[in-house]
Amino acid sequence: MLTTVAYGLAIVLNLFCLLIGARFLLVPRAAAAGYGVPAKENGDGAYLTIKGLRDGTYGLLGLALLAFAGPAAEAWFMLIAALIPLGDTLIVLRNGGTKATAFGIHFATAVALLVSAALLFAV
Repeated sequence: MLTTVAYGLAIVLNLFCLLIGARFLLVPRAAAAGYGVPAKENGDGAYLTIKGLRDGTYGLLGLALLAFAGPAAEAWFMLIAALIPLGDTLIVLRNGGTKATAFGIHFATAVALLVSAALLFAV
């Protein structure tokens, strides 16, 4: 049962990263608003593309680690990757985003990654 939950949560989180990456590539301005820091109308395009590529790549890397290297490697990845949403929390707070978005989305994501890492280490 623990193995199923650990793998399932890891897969869902990695697929979520792929989805976020695709959203930033396909509808960057809407994705930026959902992130918590709306993009400027006549700028930021390159940064939004970079974010999409970054998030999509992390999702693929996580899935590859889980499939080919096993739960321990994925656990270390999740543990380290939790730094990204923690940083995103600070970015949103420092750039006029709401506390609800910063903590309800980004900080909660960091917690989910840490829970996933703990479950994978326990497998």
